[in-house]
Amino acid sequence: MTRQTADCFAVGDRLLGAAEALELIAERVVAVTEAESVPLGQALGRVLAADLIAGFDVPPHDNAAVDGFALRLSDLAADRPTRLPVAGRAAAGRPPVELAPGSATRIFTGAVLPVGADAIVMQEHAREADGWVEVPQGLEPFANCRRAGEDVRQGEAVLRRGHRLRPQDLGLAAELGRARLQVHRPLRVAVFSSGDELRQPGEALAPGAVYDANRFLLIALLEELGAQVSDRGILADRAEPVRQALAEAARDQHLILTSGGVSMGEEDHLRAAVEALGRLHFWRLAIKPGRPLAVGQLGGAAFCGLPGNPVAAMVCFLRFARPLALRLAGASAIEPHAYPLPAGFAFRKRAGRREWLRARIVRGQDGAVSLERFAREGSGILTSLVAADGLVELPEDLTDVRPGDLVAFLPFYGMCG
Repeated sequence: MTRQTADCFAVGDRLLGAAEALELIAERVVAVTEAESVPLGQALGRVLAADLIAGFDVPPHDNAAVDGFALRLSDLAADRPTRLPVAGRAAAGRPPVELAPGSATRIFTGAVLPVGADAIVMQEHAREADGWVEVPQGLEPFANCRRAGEDVRQGEAVLRRGHRLRPQDLGLAAELGRARLQVHRPLRVAVFSSGDELRQPGEALAPGAVYDANRFLLIALLEELGAQVSDRGILADRAEPVRQALAEAARDQHLILTSGGVSMGEEDHLRAAVEALGRLHFWRLAIKPGRPLAVGQLGGAAFCGLPGNPVAAMVCFLRFARPLALRLAGASAIEPHAYPLPAGFAFRKRAGRREWLRARIVRGQDGAVSLERFAREGSGILTSLVAADGLVELPEDLTDVRPGDLVAFLPFYGMCG
């Protein structure tokens, strides 16, 4: 989301569907972070800023997948075992040797296939004695060999720009000899909570006050995404301090994330501050939990205002703020994977609204798995998120869930981090 995309979100005050909001984020938001070169060991979780192109084949040569004996298939009898003299030795890390005609070469895992060889018999399947080896019939061409380029071909794009790097990706980059990678710099995010009732954990709790859980929850979620988070504390329910805090954060942050204060109440000043300082693209969605969820822009910084209730804040972060942050950070894959699992519950919902239910995976006596829903649906019941394995996502046109129906399950392990 940049200045040139500021007018692309205009939807007015109508209630926006979840799919439309996510489509707007996917299509209109662009990376705002610059690229940098980092050592391979520091690239975990970062977003690639350039395609990773293989400079050579992997493996670079035909080599042994097992310990055994390299040979020519043309030297073997088709209908009976063949005895061959053992001549030569091939070990990993050594230059290739040449296979003498009518003989076998002792070979070890990882060694370059000898010149002229086209198969390897495993040592467990061969009988060696007195400088000879007996080889059974039936070997296939290049049996027990790793072929050159069977993993990666020279010139192949093995990882694409926009990919968030995982441990296995770093292993692949190392296999290609890359000591450094071009990645996007971490997204800078300022996080605020809003409300006079909020207190910092550890402070005395006055009557009517509650401890601020959202800020710590959201900061942890952002840090798992690799963001560089600035904790800006709690915003008081007063218009001018809110406006000043947002204006200051917009000067050096890529994204401003808040929770609470985006409804239409007299003490909700965030929406007015965003409209005064920048632009509000949308702020009401046909969703539950949530609905008051604002996305806008303050100068060069994107803005996302989440609901104040902890459950709604986390659900809306995972489904809307997380994709927004990933896109701003340069990532191409921003939607979580959904898995169809059978519901172990009955549920009815209103048409035209997308809903998320907290659920955990349970296994019956027959070994079959199903989803167990938490009966208490309140947006302030944070313990339900702690006990849940993920979210059941119910689309707008679905109104009735019966036990055994397949529903879309979004596990937390696929969204948190």
